[in-house]
Amino acid sequence: MTVAITGITGNMGQATFTALADAQVDEIRLLIRSPKRFKKMLKANKAFKSRVTVIEGSMTDRDAIKRLISGADLVINMAAVIPPRSDQNPQAAVNCNQIGTDILVTEIERITENQPALVHISTVAVYGNRSGAHPFGRVGDPLLASPLDVYSATKIRGEFRVLESGIEKWAVLRQSAMLHQQMIKDNIHDGLLFHTTFDAPLEWVTAYDSGILIRNIVKQFANGSLPDKFWKRCYNIAGGKANRRYGIQTFDEGFAIMGGSSKTFFKPVYNATRNFHGVWYLDGDELNDMFHYQTQTTEEYWQEVFRAHPYFKMGKLAPKCLIHLFLFRRLLNDKNAPSYWAKHNDEARMVAYFGGKDKYEKLKSVTWADYPLKDSAQIKNLSDNESPVYYGYDITKPDNEIQESDVAAVAEAHGGKLLSAFDGDLYKKLDFMTQDGEKYTARAYTVLRAGHWYNPLYEKFVWDFDRLSKKDKIFASVWYDTHEKDEDYVYSLDSDFVAHASKCDIK
Repeated sequence: MTVAITGITGNMGQATFTALADAQVDEIRLLIRSPKRFKKMLKANKAFKSRVTVIEGSMTDRDAIKRLISGADLVINMAAVIPPRSDQNPQAAVNCNQIGTDILVTEIERITENQPALVHISTVAVYGNRSGAHPFGRVGDPLLASPLDVYSATKIRGEFRVLESGIEKWAVLRQSAMLHQQMIKDNIHDGLLFHTTFDAPLEWVTAYDSGILIRNIVKQFANGSLPDKFWKRCYNIAGGKANRRYGIQTFDEGFAIMGGSSKTFFKPVYNATRNFHGVWYLDGDELNDMFHYQTQTTEEYWQEVFRAHPYFKMGKLAPKCLIHLFLFRRLLNDKNAPSYWAKHNDEARMVAYFGGKDKYEKLKSVTWADYPLKDSAQIKNLSDNESPVYYGYDITKPDNEIQESDVAAVAEAHGGKLLSAFDGDLYKKLDFMTQDGEKYTARAYTVLRAGHWYNPLYEKFVWDFDRLSKKDKIFASVWYDTHEKDEDYVYSLDSDFVAHASKCDIK
């Protein structure tokens, strides 16, 4: 058996590479953009050498993609340009996450005999900001990518391409918030650290467990025990109830190994109050029941980090004011930090992440004593949303009970219309009309079960959920948790990826 993998040098990819050591695979074929970095990985896993074939190239190199998948039985697409790089170089995110995925899917579609199966890694970021009344989510929830986030937008487009593809066997796995060995190191070099809202519902999974998941999928595929029901489905890669945290608790756990906490190193004004992403999963057990990959808790992860990086012990001895000054305060001047946006009058991001610069300025005078923080003890007592997400139909219905009236009801709830007859086949292409009068084609599965509904973001970097939610009941059921009904902004990125937020007269 030959498995072809992209994105092997990323955090999830590295964990997968190590985990595959005991997988009965004849050839592991890898698309590598950075051979130098991969040599270090191969050196640490010498047992792989005889089974590894390296294809040098990027996701936009069609010839390299063809060589990668030719004769492969299974393709794992983990390649992605993620934040902060997607913020620093948004075109790279477009090239990899969107164009690269399209090239990969197209080339697999062209293989008519012995077509390889595809497992595509997507992201929790497609759900957008989920705090307030709806911290829990499932596959099928509306996809409300956070405004101005190129990463989530390009991943939505790439995911849609897979869901609507002509590939016979595919599966989409939405990766949750992921803990990896370099997490602290990576997050003290960019203002991205301040994008995480303190009330963000984060269900963590470790890179190690993510690697175990992919290894178990590969092993079951290789020995023929992978169930047919796995294919043509979308899943959430979850960490489990024990790994649910609010953003503030995640910071506290990470800073604890340096002898501090969020209150020690941050001020309330440092971090965005909305426009992040994260969710606790109502359907997180589904994938784990098939592949049994959830082995690590967040507590075990932080202990492992502490053992692997003993220099953090010095943090417990160093004055906390010096750690604050040299590790965190300096990041306030980073171009990706909210304080930088405020200083340079980036009104678009001020509105997107705070609701306006005036609200950001008011936050400057707020102390931790006055700031409403979520209590970690509350998480144990939570099992569902304060109010249900509106889907337009009964999402608990089995696939074989979905009727045309259900598909039509979902389209109408979005402010659109079903234009085709539905015969019960969730994977048959149907015609829809959006509330803007645009016609598009999608499978019932894509719309009902995966949560996609076509809007301008699928074609342009335009986030106009304020406008859409006026008539879209499904979007509105989540969007108004963190947005006012009279905000009426259209967020966009121009051809140079400069951010704009325009107040519009929306009726």
